[in-house]
Amino acid sequence: MQQVEYGWVKKSREIIFSLCAELKPEDFTRKIEGFGSGSIRNTLVHSANCYNAWIGSYVLLETKEPLTPKEEMKHMGLEEVKASFKLADSYVDQVFETLSEQMDRPIVRPIPWREGSEEISDTPRKLLMHTITHEFHHKGQIAAMARMMGYEPPNSDVLGVED
Repeated sequence: MQQVEYGWVKKSREIIFSLCAELKPEDFTRKIEGFGSGSIRNTLVHSANCYNAWIGSYVLLETKEPLTPKEEMKHMGLEEVKASFKLADSYVDQVFETLSEQMDRPIVRPIPWREGSEEISDTPRKLLMHTITHEFHHKGQIAAMARMMGYEPPNSDVLGVED
């Protein structure tokens, strides 16, 4: 994966942000049963946290507190969610800029944000792929939640975004 492909991920995410901008504020934060994070907002924050944890904390060692506290999450609107993804994007850009020749070199260390974590071994490439597939899994959940509330989510597949 290169920056071009990650650009498609970001464009796909913008489609979801556009959907979120159309939601009533109470629908953005409405708890929907059957979904792990509960609401569209919380699902988006969870997805951004994944990038900030695995890329920002584990790969780059930029932060030891990559996860948004639940109390802070309660006060987040769409702009704050976008800011979390902007931070995630900066971490991904840093990986492309500084580790392009080391994407398949395993990193062996404890998980920085988990107290007393055992060492694990993963490559930057695998962790980047994990964070992207994780985001796309939750993007599908967001579309389903929106449909359950009566909205018609747009097609956000990368095949629909411009190069």
